[in-house]
Amino acid sequence: MMAAELPVIDLSAPAFSTANLIRQACGEYGCFYIVNHGVEEELVDRVFEESKKFFSLGMDDKMKLLQKEHRGYRPVWTQNLNPYPRSSIGDLKESFYIGNLQQTRLNQWPSEEVLPSWRSTMEAYYCKALAAGRRLISLIALALNLDEDYFEKIGALNGPETEAYIRLLHYPVGHSKEETIAVKPHSDYGMLTLLVSNGVPGLQVCKEKFKEPQLWEDVLPFRGAFFVNIGNMIERWTNGIFRATLHRVMLTGQERYSLAFFVDPNPDCIVECLESCCSESCPKRFSPIRSGDYVKR
Repeated sequence: MMAAELPVIDLSAPAFSTANLIRQACGEYGCFYIVNHGVEEELVDRVFEESKKFFSLGMDDKMKLLQKEHRGYRPVWTQNLNPYPRSSIGDLKESFYIGNLQQTRLNQWPSEEVLPSWRSTMEAYYCKALAAGRRLISLIALALNLDEDYFEKIGALNGPETEAYIRLLHYPVGHSKEETIAVKPHSDYGMLTLLVSNGVPGLQVCKEKFKEPQLWEDVLPFRGAFFVNIGNMIERWTNGIFRATLHRVMLTGQERYSLAFFVDPNPDCIVECLESCCSESCPKRFSPIRSGDYVKR
């Protein structure tokens, strides 16, 4: 299997040059690495430590926080991210979701008696990752020759309703030798995802998702960097000029932990093709749709 040769984009570089690199990366692969993103490695290490503590709890303790309102715990096999064809077998992973910190009644937290540093660590990470995500989306706007605050002005990222989520992920070792795929091929439905792993490989991307046979490439772990992939909403806004990355997770015989941060448009935001991304020779491919309706669909 080949390793994907992905661009490395420095968020501390001048915005103009960074935006040009992002435009090239989003058009060619739909994914890239970012460095100097403002999230300290020490904080990432603490999040992984707390994540391992939670997933090491007994099932009874984890099930007390079973997911509701898109927050909380999801056991192994209970989610299938590839709807075509719909399989009765879910993905070989367990996860935990944490949403907007302003929506205090929705998030679920482990008991402080069991995991005393858990909530404070996750809240610190959420704030840092959200800042990095907002910075990245402003650069994506510049890459599309828009004002850097364009997505805020149209209501995609504004106020306390910002749709951003931490998803803690744990991939146990496969239950049988026949199992090779932990998470089936899919693209993320939101705007973008910032991902980091504990150094265990397994993530793969497919550059040409509509070609057969599909060619999969390994995404190598990169200490200190986030792997960023573009989601379906950005693909719809750009009429397919920016690609939503098709990706999957393979089993490697090693226990794997990863940490995904999803930045999605607010549910009432209308996602429709940007005027600069369509023409007579390149007509609109997607109908306008309310973000929340797309997610539900």
